[in-house]
This record gives sequence, C-alpha cells and structure tokens, in this order.
Amino acid sequence: MANIKKFDLIVIGSGAGEDVAVEAAGHGLKTAVIEKGALGGTCLNRGCIPSKMLIHSADVVEVIKSADLFGIKVKGYEIDFSSIIKRVSNAVDGDSKSIENALTSGNNPVLYHKEGEFAGKKTIKVGNEIITADKILIAAGARPSIPNVPGLKESGYITSEEALRLKKQPKVMTIIGGGYIAAELAHFYGTLGTKINIIHRNEVLINREDNDIALRLTEVFKQKYNVYTGCEPTKVSKSGTVFEVEIKDKRGKMQVLKSDALLVATGVTPYSDTLKLEKTGVKTNERGYIIVDAYLRTNVDGIFALGDIIGKYLFRHSANHEARYAIENMVHSKQIPVDYRAMPHAIFTSPQIGSVGKTEEQLKEEKIEYLVGKYDYINTAMGSAIEDRTGFVKILVEKRTGKIAGCHIIGHEASTLIHEVIVAMKSGNGMIDNITSAIHIHPALNEVISRATYSIE
Repeated sequence: MANIKKFDLIVIGSGAGEDVAVEAAGHGLKTAVIEKGALGGTCLNRGCIPSKMLIHSADVVEVIKSADLFGIKVKGYEIDFSSIIKRVSNAVDGDSKSIENALTSGNNPVLYHKEGEFAGKKTIKVGNEIITADKILIAAGARPSIPNVPGLKESGYITSEEALRLKKQPKVMTIIGGGYIAAELAHFYGTLGTKINIIHRNEVLINREDNDIALRLTEVFKQKYNVYTGCEPTKVSKSGTVFEVEIKDKRGKMQVLKSDALLVATGVTPYSDTLKLEKTGVKTNERGYIIVDAYLRTNVDGIFALGDIIGKYLFRHSANHEARYAIENMVHSKQIPVDYRAMPHAIFTSPQIGSVGKTEEQLKEEKIEYLVGKYDYINTAMGSAIEDRTGFVKILVEKRTGKIAGCHIIGHEASTLIHEVIVAMKSGNGMIDNITSAIHIHPALNEVISRATYSIE
C-alpha cells in the first residue's frame, strides 16, 4: 500500500463542508478537502445560485409582459438566450475558481481536486494517494435521480445540471417531475417563450407543500403550461431531434407528447454509493442517505456527515446551518445538537412560494388541534397596487399553546415575506402574539402577514 498521509480532519465535498475545512485550518488543524468537481458544491455550480440568476431574467420578462396593467405600453423586446446563459455561467465559474484559488494559495487546507473513496477504516484513496484522519466530514451531496422508464436512459435527456447551461433555447420542453426544481425550470423556460409540458404522477404539483399552496400553484401553472397531473411516463423514444414521451393517466388513457428537449427532474440520489462507505463501516438508510444522530455523528466514531447526503433537508441554507454545528462538534470538540426549528424554504416560481413549519396536512396527521388564518394579497393596499390576484398567506397556530405551527405563502416576494414568521417562530416564545402585536408599515406588502394573523379562527 502507498504511504499514508495523515491529517487531523478530512472534508469530502466543497459546498457547505468548505466552511468547516477553513475553520479547522484556521484553528491549526491539518485539513484536507476532497472535491472531484467544480469548487463550491451543488448550490454554486448547478443548483440554487445559477438557477436563481436565470430565473431573475424570467421575472424581468414577466414585469415587461404585465406593464400594460400599470399604464405602460412596451413596444417589444427580444430574448437573447445565449447572453442570459453566458452571464450566469461566467459568474458561477468565476466564483468557483475564486474558491479554488483560495484553497490552493496556502498549505492548509490541502485541496485534492480528484475523486475520493474509502479504502479502509478512516482511510481514503484519492487518485494514487491514501490519506487518513481521526475526524472525517462527509459532505458530498447528491445528484439528480433518474426514474426507470423504458427508453429514457438512451434518449439523451437532460437534468437540471444541463438545463442551466443549454446553449440554445428549446422550442418545446417536456419535463418529467412536478417538484420545486421542475416548477422553477418551467418558469424560467416557459416565461422566455418555450412551450412547456409537465408530467407529474400526483394530482397537484409541488405536492409536499401545504395542499392549499400546491393547489394554487397547479391552478396558475395550468393556465400557462400544459400540465399533466395524475400521469406517468410509460415510454420514451427519440426520432431525429424530436423526443416522444408516452404518458398514461390513472384511467389508463394514453397520449404522446413531442418536444425538442426532455428534462428529468424527479428528485435526487445521494452520492453515498460512490464512496465505498462499507470499507469504513458508515451506515446508510434504505434510500442511501447517511444516518446521523442529532450531533451529525455517523455510527463510526469520528466520522460526521451533513447536507444533502444525510437527506434531512435538501437546501443549501440547511447545510450551512449544519456546518455551524459541525464546526462546534468537530473543530471545537463540543457536542451541540442541531436545532432545526423553523427551517424554511422557498420556491422561486411565479408566483413565489415561501414556507416554514408544519403544513395543515401534517398537523392533522399528528392530531394537533390548530387554528388557521388566511388572507389574500389583493385585499391589502400593496397587493392591490401590484395587482397580485392569486397570492395569499396561510398561517397555522397550535390551538392549545398559541404557538405558530407553520406559515405558507404564495405570491409576490413570498421568499422575503416568510422571514417575519421565521423570526417569530425561532426567537423568544414563538407565539403568534409576536406578529399581531408588531406594528406593520402601511401600505407595505407585509400587511398581508398581519392581516392573516387577525383572521385566525
């Protein structure tokens, strides 16, 4: 066996794990970072950063399209698709290169820009080298999951990774999947003029959201795009440049959708299957996610994991949150359980969605008595000013305690508005009074939050 190089800490993955590596190196721990791809992880290179930059272009187009509502006549505009993609790719690649330069500019951390896999207990093979450490953090993330549909794998489909860097705008795009990635990319391409087909097995899109939110987004999307809910793809083929996707609804009715692009957005699979975890003894669940305790510890002493690969929450902000605890527990040798209270998320569609806490369906399932407050954007001064006729706020309160159980918003700037509720839930006693007793600026859009709390019953 090759000579083994010893480190104090090894981090696999350069997304949120990079924060842990840099902090460890700053405290004098000899640290290694293993990253096979572009530095910065999924979020920076093929996830939330490029997608939101692209989506902003779509949002600008929507402003132009709706300008006549506000007495502004726009004579015309053109979509320069290649320039949109180039702007985003250049920004993302530049940021990734900056991270790489920072990691390679000194002697600690040491960057291994190669694929790594476990070779034994706490030993990792990277290229032709073997490295080891008493503490190892696995933050290798996840990749798009591909369903087993006849003909799909041979068809030349794309995933969200390629969809963010297409050189040419498709005329027609068929999307298999109806979660948040599918919804966001449908918004981007559809708003820019691509005809969109969405195939989703559930009756509503984004079916993990509160049902009222999912129903409203599905309703809005069906007015914009060809949405086939309650359907599954049964066969995929390609003739020349044309994809043909055969779908079947729950009544057994078949039809064929044709397009010049086929996007698969059906969830993710953790990279755990590429790391040979069995050689170091780290356990995973039936879906391949690494099992950790409240302190991010795996079953192997000294090996921790965080981010998408543990499957707790699949957001960069949740991975960053976990990284703060990994720093305390691995670098500073404390044992602090991760506080996941009031973990929020947003979906950057049109309309936007912001969510925190439990859904109404979860409260019913857990047999928690609750009260509901709901208010439409259009019934507030600012909601009327911006002509938001589909947005609403739904807030859920535990009947016994008066604590905020959850809040779900669909509408303009939902991703920003939700933060008032996040702070109210996470700080102090988490009671609904924290919102109702606050003075809300009139006629700012956040009045829709206070109005929702006043309507609780």
